[in-house]
Amino acid sequence: MSGTTSVPAIQWTATGLVLPTESVILAGVQADYDAAFGGNLNPALNTPQGQLESSTTAIIANANSAIAELVNQVDPDNATGFMQDAIGRIYFLNRNPALPTTVQLLCTGGVGVPIPVGAQAIDTSGNIYVCTQAGTIGSGGNVLLSFANQQTGPIPCPMSTVTRIYQAIPGWDTVTNPAAGTVGQDVESAASFEFRRQNSVAANAHGSLAAIYGAVIEVAGVLDAFAIENVTDNAIDGPIDNNPNSTNFNVVAHSLYIAVTGGAAADVANAIWTKKNEGSNMNGNTTFIVTDDNYSFPMPQYTITWETPNPTQYSFIVNIKNSSALPSNIEALVQAAITAQFNGTNTNGQRVRIGSLLLAASFYGPVAQCAGPSVPVQVLSIFIGSTFTATGSVTNTSEVLTITAVGAGSITPGTVLTGTDIPTGTTVVQQLTGTPGGIGTYQMSAAATGNSGSEAITGAGGTAQQIGIDQQPQIGSIVVNLL
Repeated sequence: MSGTTSVPAIQWTATGLVLPTESVILAGVQADYDAAFGGNLNPALNTPQGQLESSTTAIIANANSAIAELVNQVDPDNATGFMQDAIGRIYFLNRNPALPTTVQLLCTGGVGVPIPVGAQAIDTSGNIYVCTQAGTIGSGGNVLLSFANQQTGPIPCPMSTVTRIYQAIPGWDTVTNPAAGTVGQDVESAASFEFRRQNSVAANAHGSLAAIYGAVIEVAGVLDAFAIENVTDNAIDGPIDNNPNSTNFNVVAHSLYIAVTGGAAADVANAIWTKKNEGSNMNGNTTFIVTDDNYSFPMPQYTITWETPNPTQYSFIVNIKNSSALPSNIEALVQAAITAQFNGTNTNGQRVRIGSLLLAASFYGPVAQCAGPSVPVQVLSIFIGSTFTATGSVTNTSEVLTITAVGAGSITPGTVLTGTDIPTGTTVVQQLTGTPGGIGTYQMSAAATGNSGSEAITGAGGTAQQIGIDQQPQIGSIVVNLL
């Protein structure tokens, strides 16, 4: 039998590797040993030769598994750890380090007072936030600027918690955050890294949306981005993505719409400027002047415009079956699982992104496993949005819901609405004015079919919600019910 073996080899097929099972490997090893000792060898595994055969089988099976793992790691879809880092470096990419929580702060003070990059504010928990986008307090006595936490990671920043100026600037009087911050992240997960690698392939191109997106998403500190364009000769007065769950805003003809969360304004502007086609118009609520330093003085300057998405909170209702086997902290475990899945901080997770479809089904697995493998959690249902009863009205062909009184609960995006002249399946997209979750006006995902007048409006959580291209999704309240 010199130079031969009865142990089958790994099969290399067009669709991947096929490994022989351990039982087949063992049969081959037994045949080899039997031939080596002249035949009639006792095949019992509790004999000395049987133990040697078992050990040899395990060694071969482990080696086969190691080869299969190495082959899988060469595939970008499966690669993790240092092998994924190696694939990324082929595209001149490095795994993102942990990123800080970012927040829009309303700075109030004297007209004309500049707020420079590096200005600092502090929240009620002692977290310091540093200005990443310089600005000047306008005629209204305030300016909205981007700040980032000094520390990295998923540090929450609830609404109205950044309330003190940490480093005084003459003329800058007060600060607050009208909306919750966008939670940061730990070191980039395998899924997020692969998502970014796929989109970065176009970064070496020029003029295409993919090129602009690839450049923007690579900017240090950028947590999320979205790119789309209006290729028509006319302005679009409504959702450019044909998505009813986007705010109706005017997008000028032949223009780009880029939404960006995080990153220094100068870096974002430069990424857009270096990749967009000449003469293309832009849209958004944020501007920065880029100087073309390829010339001597005076150097041309260009105003680059993009959208800083409105932070929008999505609430969850989680119903699980009560059991004496559940740990006492099951509510906290469920909330942590939902939060980690939403923010993409779990293993191989990816955060909920601008313009994505938020599905309740994506959270069943994490909740079911949140108490560990020995304590399965029986998930009855998961809903996006809150429950409430209120008094309100709608107007024919309008997407605006007006709430004049709230009886119980609160109103959040994703809630399915019920009321006269409200089409079936209509959801709350976002609040437009008023007290958060209470009295005020709300954008609906569909226009009303008539004038309802003052009437009872009810809401219940739904199973899916399309996130607008002008919304930065954030985790809201998580209600856990043991039934």
